[in-house]
Amino acid sequence: MHTSLNFALQLICEAYAKEAGSAGKFRYLDLYRAVKSCIAKQEIPPNWRLPSSRQLAERLGLSRTTVNTAYELLLLEKLIVSRAGSGYRVLSEEQADEVPAAEIQAAHTYPALSALGESVLAHIGLMNRAPDVGIAFKPGLPPIDIFPINRWKNLLNSYWRHIRSSDLSYGQSSAAQHLRQQICNYLHVSRSIRVHPDQVVVVSGSLQSLYFIASALIDPGDTVVMENPTFPNVQAVFRSFRATVHAIAPDAGGMQLQGEHDLRSIRPKLIHVTPSDHYPLGIKMSPERRLELLRQASECNALIIENDYEQEIANGREKTPTLFSLDKEQRTIYLGTFNRLLYPSIRLGFMVLPPHLVDVIKAFEEHSHRFVSPSLQMVMGQFIERNHLYQHLKNLEEVASQRLEVFRSSFAESVQSMELMETGFRSLHVVAAFRESSTLQKEKTLIQALARKGIAAFPLSNCYAGENRQPGLILGYSTVSPSAIRHKMQIFGEVVDAV
Repeated sequence: MHTSLNFALQLICEAYAKEAGSAGKFRYLDLYRAVKSCIAKQEIPPNWRLPSSRQLAERLGLSRTTVNTAYELLLLEKLIVSRAGSGYRVLSEEQADEVPAAEIQAAHTYPALSALGESVLAHIGLMNRAPDVGIAFKPGLPPIDIFPINRWKNLLNSYWRHIRSSDLSYGQSSAAQHLRQQICNYLHVSRSIRVHPDQVVVVSGSLQSLYFIASALIDPGDTVVMENPTFPNVQAVFRSFRATVHAIAPDAGGMQLQGEHDLRSIRPKLIHVTPSDHYPLGIKMSPERRLELLRQASECNALIIENDYEQEIANGREKTPTLFSLDKEQRTIYLGTFNRLLYPSIRLGFMVLPPHLVDVIKAFEEHSHRFVSPSLQMVMGQFIERNHLYQHLKNLEEVASQRLEVFRSSFAESVQSMELMETGFRSLHVVAAFRESSTLQKEKTLIQALARKGIAAFPLSNCYAGENRQPGLILGYSTVSPSAIRHKMQIFGEVVDAV
């Protein structure tokens, strides 16, 4: 008999012996209570196959009618399901009926959520997400098909061949120290940023960095300035911490800082910007605007979060100075990520802190996730040290450029009612706008229609703060092969022009 069936049969027999030993009058009720007890205690996990009525009847000395009656009661309570050809299984979490849980909750009272819990639920837990229907044309993905998997596997295998038992304990490992040093070397070469490894904190991505920063700095009512539009999760994080968000639209030079947008009159505590490649519109902050931002931040005693999420793609070989490297007062927190360069599920990023924030951010790190897996950190450090990252970025830039050209030409040939917004700077996503005035409802309907055809698109309107949200689509192109781009774009054009 299959191992899972043996396991379930043994547990049910043991539970039945206890029920039958309590002078139960009806055998089918004893068996029903025994199986229900095993399911309630999660001794038999969701979706596990249960013994057949014949197997249970033979083991327990019962008639098959008795066993079938017990199973029928469990079916009525929606604790198990019957599948043709595969017998009975414990109900999976996906199949579970929500009504019984709602009834239980309605009959009892529970402690209230904290103000922060309520706020996080309102701004993050219910945040709209793009449909998960495949990689075409899902934004935020690099060309994952060109990632050097074999090099990565060799580095990982080497790590486990030479691992010491002392590296398996809690605490900062040599892997973490090595990666921080390699990140410093990488930033020095690629972005002219000079920092000490102690200023680098390795995280799972930019979102975790923002949680740490908000936890350390934001009190309810504090003002946070950000671009409008920008990443929806950036808005959600700071709103969930009950900050007052002041959103400023960019012009051709980046975030506006004049008149009503002068930071000295707004008095923010934090300023979040994407100067290398404004998300999602692709505007690059001018050198003059960067210096003005640093000057106004100094005069209103604010800190700057420089989210450089795609600096390698946006700037290429151009050495545009970062805000962090221009900052002479140590007011800038620099965020970087490998998720958009290597592959999203790596969940690996970093932030570079000014010295006065190192202790408090690392304290939050210690009391949350502690640190990213040492094996992942060591492999990433060696990936940088052995020049694999630089080689991969060169390949990524070439492949992304080729696919962008295919995407643009295919879009122009296949789509009539929308056009691509061109800014002159490259990102791993593009923004498609409606040629004629449109509505948020049409944007939503279009995204749903595309999802039914296996095509993903992100709503541009989700990136805006306030009421004046502009409809459009954010589309990724770099992870889709040229032939797939052409094929999917034909379908895309048919759907768009039909809605």
